[in-house]
Amino acid sequence: MRPWRAGRLKALPLWQIIFLYSPSVHSSNWLASPRGTEVLLKKKNAVIYGAGGAVGGAVARTFAREGANVFLAGRRLESIDTVAKEIAADGGVVEIAQVDALDENAVEQHIDAVAKKVDRIDVVFNAIGFDSHQGTPLLELALEDFSFPIGTWTRAQFLTARSAARRMVTKRSGVILMLSASPARMAIPLTGGFGVACAAIEGLSRTLAGELSPQGVRVVCLRPHRIGDTVPMDPEFPKMERESFRKLLEGWTLLKRLPTLADVADTAAFLASDRAGAITGANLTCGSSVD
Repeated sequence: MRPWRAGRLKALPLWQIIFLYSPSVHSSNWLASPRGTEVLLKKKNAVIYGAGGAVGGAVARTFAREGANVFLAGRRLESIDTVAKEIAADGGVVEIAQVDALDENAVEQHIDAVAKKVDRIDVVFNAIGFDSHQGTPLLELALEDFSFPIGTWTRAQFLTARSAARRMVTKRSGVILMLSASPARMAIPLTGGFGVACAAIEGLSRTLAGELSPQGVRVVCLRPHRIGDTVPMDPEFPKMERESFRKLLEGWTLLKRLPTLADVADTAAFLASDRAGAITGANLTCGSSVD
């Protein structure tokens, strides 16, 4: 077996591969589990957009822990670099790239480069974050503020899913994971275009599942409600103390608790694995709300 050497993928416009942290995906070393147990994603190649955020980072770490070779992408190198170093320090295999998930050419070029590097792309997960105007009644909301989250989120999810799916269908295998939130199905006032964007993502996941499932590609959307780890110390909307806001959110759930980042990441790892091979076209809530 040839020794691994650090290097770069061929430079392409609008995105930049930075560096590798760990041995090649062809090395047998990367199949070992840090926990000494059987892993869910052994030999899987996973591409994660928005990997520098709270959800994307948690999923990236869990995927790597479960044996996946993770390709992390994001707009800011600093955030994904931090996640990558943690994964590498834990013995994982990771590669990072600066990619704007809203740029069609950048996404296509990035996915193409990954596909040329590995024998297949097994999983793609888009967890990019975006700003949305909340707290204003729809009757008073500007069109631009209403439409921004809808256009931004659906564009990014569509572009990354489409590019990955084009490679997956040739192998007749793969998993596309999308991310939504509870306003997709709950009547929560003053969420502006955010709730509509969430519903649009779930509609996109169902349509993709209808088209791709017969070709061996599964599509699943996660809807984790508000994640407890991400509740801010001083919420801007609604204007209330953190603990009061948390109790309000917990009261909306059947379990009377909020899902954690670990809950979401573990659920994503299971759904990306072969053990969830019969699940497609579903919207799963990570234990918070009823679908």
